[in-house]
Amino acid sequence: MTRGWHPRPVATVGFLHTAHAHVRAFRDLLNARDDTVADRHLVDTGLLTAARTHGVDSVRPAVEDRLRRLVGEGADVVVCTCSEVGPTAKAVGAGMGLRVVRVDRPMAEAAVLAGRRIAVVSSLEGAAATVLPLLRECAQATGRDVELVEVRCPETWPSFASGDVLTYAAGVAEAVRAGVRSLDPPVDVVVLAQASMVDAAPLLRDLHLPVLTSPRLAIEAAVELVVPVPR
Repeated sequence: MTRGWHPRPVATVGFLHTAHAHVRAFRDLLNARDDTVADRHLVDTGLLTAARTHGVDSVRPAVEDRLRRLVGEGADVVVCTCSEVGPTAKAVGAGMGLRVVRVDRPMAEAAVLAGRRIAVVSSLEGAAATVLPLLRECAQATGRDVELVEVRCPETWPSFASGDVLTYAAGVAEAVRAGVRSLDPPVDVVVLAQASMVDAAPLLRDLHLPVLTSPRLAIEAAVELVVPVPR
């Protein structure tokens, strides 16, 4: 094999981000999962700001524009890595005939199978407002009875917004640890509702509970949509 040779991509996964920090994280996860799949990334930090300020309906035209740009760059499927924008991206994509994976759906599907009592951690109110109904929807679809317990840590978000992901992860982990340990009865599983929280998961091994994050599971779902399964 020629040195430096790389196989031709079998498919392309596009990513719509609202934070620059997500690009490397999702690229690394995709390469680890399947290095024959190419990636395209589009970052628009203004989408989240506009959605929080004016409501998610206000960003529909911009979301459609960003999705069309990713399709123009060869995307066969798009992962929207923002929980708040995800439902809008999914709906807009359906109207375009484009497969869009909400970053939080595969995690929600796994969570309702992991236990009845679920701690849902969020640092943004809008993220909780989208993930909580999604968990209930997934539970209903599988015939599961779940109890959702919120753990909110809005004080940690400014660290992520300023690019200090390490401080953010440590703050989220501290809030989760304190919140979960105070719950009675205890929870069966912890859901870190936002993709931005992924680095907090390794800091929570001392909880001895499943701690679910969305990025890896979303990558798995996207790859399964575009890579043929060997027969």
